[in-house]
Amino acid sequence: MTKKLLVLIVFLTTAVACANASPTETAVNPAPTQTPIILIATPTPLSEADLAPIDIEEQIVTSLYDRVGPSVVHIASQVVTMNFFFGPVPSEGTGSGFVYDDAGHIVTNNHVVAGAQSIEVRFSDNTQVPATVVGTDPANDLAVIQVDALPDSAQPLPLADDADLRVGQRAIAIGNPFGLDRTLTTGVISALGRPLQTNNDSYIYNVIQTDAAINPGNSGGPLLNSRGEVIGVNTAIQQDAQGIGFAVPVAAIKRIVPILIANGSYPHPWLGLLGYDITKDLAQALNLPVDQGVLVAQLYRNGPAVAAGIQGAQEQAIVGNRRMLVGGDIITAVDGIDIADWASLSKYVELDTQVGQTVTLTIVRNGTTQDVPLTLAAQPQ
Repeated sequence: MTKKLLVLIVFLTTAVACANASPTETAVNPAPTQTPIILIATPTPLSEADLAPIDIEEQIVTSLYDRVGPSVVHIASQVVTMNFFFGPVPSEGTGSGFVYDDAGHIVTNNHVVAGAQSIEVRFSDNTQVPATVVGTDPANDLAVIQVDALPDSAQPLPLADDADLRVGQRAIAIGNPFGLDRTLTTGVISALGRPLQTNNDSYIYNVIQTDAAINPGNSGGPLLNSRGEVIGVNTAIQQDAQGIGFAVPVAAIKRIVPILIANGSYPHPWLGLLGYDITKDLAQALNLPVDQGVLVAQLYRNGPAVAAGIQGAQEQAIVGNRRMLVGGDIITAVDGIDIADWASLSKYVELDTQVGQTVTLTIVRNGTTQDVPLTLAAQPQ
């Protein structure tokens, strides 16, 4: 074998061996592993200038609590009910209230003291004294009770100007939720002008909605602004919801509480009639000349509407699946203000009139529009 042939055989053998070699048999130099970079962040302490606004916010609330807290009271009421065998069963309810004046009057919710056989008030210094009911207004869930003497620390709380209330303002609730005395919670005014249905067709108008935590036992306690002024009386929470509470507005406190103190009850202005909301569908079904307002259905005997000559229903009609009383007057406005439905009529009478006042109802009767004066009476209990 020649030298050239030997060299060729060796070259070919080496090439075949390299071609058949597996990847694992090929020597590979691994890439070097990078060393991880660890960053350590050291927080920079806030300067005094940065902390100043935070301190001010806290001081507003803490100072308010120190000033207002002693004027918020814990109310315990003893109620006697009858069991299945007509035996008396005592039970106790708790709620909150706040000092209204130097005469010992305390504002709370009606439902806190309704039906109570005895009432006891506990102040922040743990002084416990009996109280008596001075006046109640179930329709607006307000009540006034009175104690003989107030501790020096329990000063009357000022009432805010209801015209200054704005959505987004701070709202601070102080009360006794679940018996935890003088608990403070904060939030904002979430909405204004809400109607709160209490029972059947009864409403508290223009209530304040807040997300400040309100729980059982807060009822009757004050809802406050940042100045420590009362903007409402905490009264209810939205069932099956969190962060939705309601307070009777300060305008109602100003309107009703002085009369409760003077007379023991609040006379609600009353038209002496009942009616249906007029909708476009109802107007079409009954061929009415208007598509909004109140269709008068029933009149109360010897009531203001009868005295004013308002006419009620003349006949019955089936509308959809309802039997309705029809043919009465249609109320479209009161004192020149258009009335869309029964709720708007009731709201105007409740908030903007008083017993003995004469209002002007604009009615449609037999296709003719006319104005009828009506003198409001006190709604029967």
